[in-house]
Amino acid sequence: MKKVTGIGGIFFKCKDPKKMTEWYQKHLGLDTNPYGATFEWYEGTDSTKKAQTQWSPFAENTKYFEPSTKDFMINYRVENLEALVEELKKEGVTIVDKIETYDYGKFVHILDAEGNKVELWEPID
Repeated sequence: MKKVTGIGGIFFKCKDPKKMTEWYQKHLGLDTNPYGATFEWYEGTDSTKKAQTQWSPFAENTKYFEPSTKDFMINYRVENLEALVEELKKEGVTIVDKIETYDYGKFVHILDAEGNKVELWEPID
């Protein structure tokens, strides 16, 4: 079973997300949006299939990364999220919440071996 297919996003805490986004736009040329920046690329196995990786600063007091106490969270792109979650449950991995579906994909959060919250995303590209 294919599990992670790539990094879907990098999320991190900071004192002022708006200021941080503006700094990266000004100094490093990120094409920013209200969520940070989206990097588009094409799948290696199918060069016609567009994909994306999200870069997002969050307020330092965000609760979104909980129960982890870390200042970052990585989002991994996956295939067949429902089957993967069932497999992870059998392997004793902590599943933080239920799978949620949006118009851009399905999401669920797990904890890794050190308690870092990890976001799994099955994109709808």
